[in-house]
Amino acid sequence: MRGVIFDGEQPRVVDDLTVRDPGPGEVLVGIRAAGLCHSDLSVIDGTIPFPVPVVLGHEGAGVVEAVGAGVGHVVPGDHVALSTLANCGACAECDRGRPTMCRKAIGMPQKPFRRGERELFSFASNSAFAERTVVKAVQAVKIAEDIPLTSAALIGCGVLTGVGAVLNRAKVDRGDSVVVIGAGGIGLNVLQGARIAGASVIVAVDANPAKEAVARQFGATHFIDASAVADSVKAVKEILPTGADHAFECVGSTRLIRQAIDLLDRHGQAVLLGVPPATAEASFLVSSMYLDKSILGCRYGSARPQRDIALYARLYREGRLLLDELVTRTYPVEDFARAADDAHHGRVARGVLTFGPDPGATLARS
Repeated sequence: MRGVIFDGEQPRVVDDLTVRDPGPGEVLVGIRAAGLCHSDLSVIDGTIPFPVPVVLGHEGAGVVEAVGAGVGHVVPGDHVALSTLANCGACAECDRGRPTMCRKAIGMPQKPFRRGERELFSFASNSAFAERTVVKAVQAVKIAEDIPLTSAALIGCGVLTGVGAVLNRAKVDRGDSVVVIGAGGIGLNVLQGARIAGASVIVAVDANPAKEAVARQFGATHFIDASAVADSVKAVKEILPTGADHAFECVGSTRLIRQAIDLLDRHGQAVLLGVPPATAEASFLVSSMYLDKSILGCRYGSARPQRDIALYARLYREGRLLLDELVTRTYPVEDFARAADDAHHGRVARGVLTFGPDPGATLARS
């Protein structure tokens, strides 16, 4: 079968992968569509250290082909969106409703794939850049069949992370003010999360003026072109003179993390979503924090995927959550290099790799 692998030197599209059958508590999924997220590129450039060789991809949707013993919530033929969270369901953190903190879900990559005699790792317990993948049952969330799989694929990472950061972690409330630094795939979902939450002022900041239209489509009430102003913080404070209730850094720049902190009003929260290099350090004025300000990390939108993916799929079908509009372009998996180049240069909000017949042919909300 086809898939995208990274061997530590360069990514390659291969056609001789195999994947093992699902074991107890596992699901075999035929992938139809997979979003290309910057986290995949971060494995390639070394920003995210990961053992190799690895089958890339972590934002996928497809059709269940087989289930292992003990799996009852999905059956072959079901359409599913996949999460990356292979949480155990039994530890103290899972019991508290915080599956993103499950220690068994982090740093324990498995090797379900083979290429010849060599085993390959699964990336983020998912590996959606393969025609078939094996995931834990908890990662497969059933969705309605009328949701295009090219759109559904994006729920499992970009939407969970961005919208979840707003609703679950920051708990943005009606009337709050929000600043979103970076209007890429994650930033756009933060914007629509703020819109769904009822924020009154939503400021998008990005150095690419071409992103203004889509930022406003997703919920921004204001847009600042960071390439056209000398001081982005000053420009934001012309809109929000006392600062923002919430500032989300979606780029992964220590300089922009500092900006997010400097933008806060009293009681404000800076939420860090971008991924800088693992050894990066950021600084801030300690004295600026003594007005009940907070700096919040956020893993995977503080999500509970079985609950949240189903919720976001419902909001999409109601017309309240934008998914189709996130998909700038689709690519057959063989065009991975072009998709990666477009993503690297910011030409797309989200590019989606496809396998087989066009999985986005039906774009319909009921």
